[in-house]
Amino acid sequence: MDKNTVKLTEKKGKALGICATFNPKYICCKVQVLRAVKNCPFSCTYCFLQNYLNEETPQVVSDTGALIEEVKEAIKANPWRLFRVGTWELGDSLAFPEADQQVKELIEAFSEIPEAMLELKTKSSRVEHILGLSHRGKTVVSWSLNPEEVVQKEELHTASLYERLHAMQRVQEAGYLIGLHFDPMIHYPDWQRGYTRLVEQIFSFLRPEQIAWISIGSLRFNPEMKRLIEQNFPHTRITLSEMVSADDNKTRYVKPLRLQMYRLLYGQLKRHLKGEPVIIYLCMERWDMWERLFGFTPDSSEELDYLFAENLYKRFGIGRVRPERRNYKVA
Repeated sequence: MDKNTVKLTEKKGKALGICATFNPKYICCKVQVLRAVKNCPFSCTYCFLQNYLNEETPQVVSDTGALIEEVKEAIKANPWRLFRVGTWELGDSLAFPEADQQVKELIEAFSEIPEAMLELKTKSSRVEHILGLSHRGKTVVSWSLNPEEVVQKEELHTASLYERLHAMQRVQEAGYLIGLHFDPMIHYPDWQRGYTRLVEQIFSFLRPEQIAWISIGSLRFNPEMKRLIEQNFPHTRITLSEMVSADDNKTRYVKPLRLQMYRLLYGQLKRHLKGEPVIIYLCMERWDMWERLFGFTPDSSEELDYLFAENLYKRFGIGRVRPERRNYKVA
């Protein structure tokens, strides 16, 4: 398959929905995913798409208006909630030039929807086409981040860490909010130094007050993916760490190791945020891990959804009205 040959397609069926990894046994941030892009030009060793898309040609939905209308219809059914909508579940939001027009139309549309925020997530440095757009602070541009040694070995063909940080700085200067995703954290011999240095590098480019949210998670994959990873990437060593099968049928690092990694990263982030109340959350972890890391836990995924809305309303004035917990109920 030529990952750089992109097919433009019309929207088919429902494009907006809950994240595919949602599991009621774990706390989920309840982001809504808009399936606007499928596949990406990169070759990350840990990417679940190698076990999901089966050599499918990259696709970009070209009738953006249909995507926007679906979002608006969902909002009509729940007008008192803040919808966080990401286009990154099945591909990279910014990597394909063929998606530039889609991205432009989405950014401009979301700028006029009080009840929704758009999240574009990438491992690229392609930001030139979004710098001059009218976003009104309603689009979060996010990067998946790992130490440069992980980028070189496991995130093949992606932008280097420096290229991502430089792009992030340019986007910040254009007034966008920034999202940081440390997911998946990768365990390797020098990981403590690597992640400590990574946080230092990020905050030499970023202003804490412009960060919308930060996620933390660790390597996990379906059991059958282990063989695919080793077959597709014979050089990688990511499958050699001690791992266990969890309740969501994902293979994960053992809990003590995950907690050790999270504590180091969280401590470094809090030090560099200097009191800025950025919402930091765990991706697909259980209540006990939240309690051990943060000293508290949301009572449900719906409460975490509410905490996002409250934080964004207080810090950035996002949302038509102040969020109320009663409007964030189990669907």
